[in-house]
Amino acid sequence: MKKTSSTRQPKKTHKAKTKNSAAGDVRIIGGQFKRRSVSFIDAEGLRPTPDRLRETLFNWLIADIHDAQVLDSCAGSGVLGFEALSRGAAHTTFIEINPAQSNMLCQSAEQLRLDTTNYQIIQGTAEQVLTQNQTLPHHFDIVFIDPPYAQDLWQPILTALIKQSLITTETLIYLEADKDLTLQLNQLIASVNENSAPQAETTQGIIGFECLKQTKVGQVVAGLYRLLPS
Repeated sequence: MKKTSSTRQPKKTHKAKTKNSAAGDVRIIGGQFKRRSVSFIDAEGLRPTPDRLRETLFNWLIADIHDAQVLDSCAGSGVLGFEALSRGAAHTTFIEINPAQSNMLCQSAEQLRLDTTNYQIIQGTAEQVLTQNQTLPHHFDIVFIDPPYAQDLWQPILTALIKQSLITTETLIYLEADKDLTLQLNQLIASVNENSAPQAETTQGIIGFECLKQTKVGQVVAGLYRLLPS
């Protein structure tokens, strides 16, 4: 009797996600890159701003985004900074502490075919970069501060921006948190003034922050602020 050979089917294998692989995507919702996606890794505290909130934010910025110098200070997925470029900003500086996510930002920029003159991606803590990096613009027109809520990183970030004169009374500052920060913002200015040398120019004539817009989506409180001159 002739023996017949059975063809063995190869086992299907599922590639495990590595720390550097994308855990998810988030879509740009307006402008030149509308419906294009940017990727992010699975990292603690990394949660892209929801579409609904992003739409509100860029409605607030509609008259100011064109040709703006933008800072995405805790970039994460980078969707805020990329959305700004999509809607006409001149340049975005992305700061991201996580090396793997920083690499993911570079990949997203390449996939969007951004000109390298329109963005820079800097890996490090926002406070350190803002204090030490020499390649930053003279000042920023729009600043996004959307750190992990539990760490209150907005305080050292804003302090660095003020002390390095990277924001002016015309700069629009977007803050996202799990509570209303208006009172704490004005306490921050008092603290910076108290700890600055008498001759320091960074906070002269600044008495606090003005809340221009504010909204709440679920547990997230988002606001648009600027420095308030005396």
